[in-house]
Amino acid sequence: MPDALQRSIPDVQGTADNREIPIDKVGIKGVKYPVKIGSRDASEQHTVAEFNMYVNLPQHFKGTHMSRFLQVLNDHEGEITVETFKQMLHEISRRLEAQSAHIEMQFPFFVQKTAPVSKVQSLMDYTVTLIGEIHDNVPALFIRVVVPVTSLCPCSRDISAYGAHNQRSHVTITAELENDFIWIEDLIEIAEREASCELFALLKRPDEKYVTEHAYDHPKFVEDLVRDIAGRLNADPRIRSYTLEAENFESIHNHSAYAYIESRPKAQ
Repeated sequence: MPDALQRSIPDVQGTADNREIPIDKVGIKGVKYPVKIGSRDASEQHTVAEFNMYVNLPQHFKGTHMSRFLQVLNDHEGEITVETFKQMLHEISRRLEAQSAHIEMQFPFFVQKTAPVSKVQSLMDYTVTLIGEIHDNVPALFIRVVVPVTSLCPCSRDISAYGAHNQRSHVTITAELENDFIWIEDLIEIAEREASCELFALLKRPDEKYVTEHAYDHPKFVEDLVRDIAGRLNADPRIRSYTLEAENFESIHNHSAYAYIESRPKAQ
């Protein structure tokens, strides 16, 4: 658009507002955009992410300039890394003259998994969210992973003559990064190693026998699950703080079992 024409069109969003009420978050939500995500094995995954992008709005502004969010997104052309994610936070806060900005980027992430006995390979999908925040030019980065696992009830196993009830569980880790970097696969493995058993997209009969017996040998209440995972997160120097949830979709009840732990930031 020519500069003269742009200057002739009123900027309604930039006009003053006299209600004296600031807005904590204003922006765009549910924007789908193609992105490339780096994997631990040095490969790239091409996927589609859903973005939520917000800034704060001081009380004296009537509105924000929504198009500028998409301009920042388009400038990076889908090349999203931890470093570019931080750059986007700085750019949004600068272009929209905001003291704080917030970006969420949710996408499916795939891991090539090998069945324990047959060694057949298949892709397992996980839901991952990158969350970035910046306040007064200080950025913070979080990674959230939702990891489906198997949990087997210790009480059911000990009181039954044979068998034990088990269920699929969702472990959700939201980790604030200390050094701005951790592989998504590392967080997934932390959750899977502390479950009664991990999940696989494809299993043959010998594999089914293995995962059934492995879960039986590693029973865990939902409380055990979050405590054991929290122990690993506490010991990881790459993680500054975290929230941790586990939800067991009970196979013998019409409700879920749930546990939650929230850590404090580690001392600097």
